[in-house]
Amino acid sequence: MPVSITLANLAAQIGANLEGVAKGNVLITGIASLTEANKQEISFFSNNLYRQNLTKTQAAAVILSSKDQDLCQVSQLVMENPYLGYAKAARFFCPPPSRISGIHPTAWVSEQAIFDRNTVSIGSQAVINAKVKLGKNIFIGAGCVLESEVEIDDDSQLMANVTLCAGTYLGKRVIVHPGAVIGSDGFGNANDAGKWIKVPQLGGVIIGDDVEIGANTTIDKGALENTIIGNGARLDNQIQIGHNVEIGEHTALAGCVGIAGSTRIGRYCKIGGGVGIAGHLELVDYVCVTGGSIVLQSIRKPGVYSSGTALELNQNWHRNYHRFKQLDTMAKRLNKLEKNI
Repeated sequence: MPVSITLANLAAQIGANLEGVAKGNVLITGIASLTEANKQEISFFSNNLYRQNLTKTQAAAVILSSKDQDLCQVSQLVMENPYLGYAKAARFFCPPPSRISGIHPTAWVSEQAIFDRNTVSIGSQAVINAKVKLGKNIFIGAGCVLESEVEIDDDSQLMANVTLCAGTYLGKRVIVHPGAVIGSDGFGNANDAGKWIKVPQLGGVIIGDDVEIGANTTIDKGALENTIIGNGARLDNQIQIGHNVEIGEHTALAGCVGIAGSTRIGRYCKIGGGVGIAGHLELVDYVCVTGGSIVLQSIRKPGVYSSGTALELNQNWHRNYHRFKQLDTMAKRLNKLEKNI
């Protein structure tokens, strides 16, 4: 059902100051981009790449910071963090879907699973094995598989085709998007005269409260101890978390990050898309690693870190690459020359 709110009430809800020509009783029915918003919709501005769009927008009002007000010809919802305001407004216009408790006729649920059938929704073709424990207001999407001894706390949601392997624990208000696999075996192998011998993975996975895990992301169980994802962490799509990795509270990982086993990442870190992190390392709190970087050593000091070279014409890149291989020889020659001066 469509939702609407007056501009004044919306400003109050997101913590913004309403300024400009619009009246507070204007009814707002939605949120859209600067180029698409109409006079009954709001928009937001937080990226200078879209400055020209801001000057031409037909929105009823724009969420923005005070330093950008002069560019805006319509009313403004002024706040320090416009992107946060956008998030709050979008949540109002897109409330979570209502869930109907019950078990779909095609789902298979073990009699030894423990949960309140009046507060849990289990979708079609889902499989709930023995000794699974579910809290209140749990949503299990179509095709999900919960192996034995999985535990999920209150108000968590599994979208379609999520697999939780044995010994996985999810905290409160966790959201897991389609296709994610949590608790599969870590990559443990010992070499016996050229042949690989599988090392049993005996740990589990512990996911804290308020964590969101993206589509097709995989989190391996620990070899001996648990793999741990801290409260409030955000994991994007197609991420690989190796066994015994620990990720601190409120850390965010963008798509296609790969983290090898037994690495510890601190709290409030930001890991850009496509970053690769080697195993048995430690990243302290408040570390930011920019997209596409490779981390081969521990990071002991907060800050922004990058690796790799910038994109350029292939012909130039090849020349620079060959010179890069000569750097060690050139450095030795330079040291020798300096000693002779």
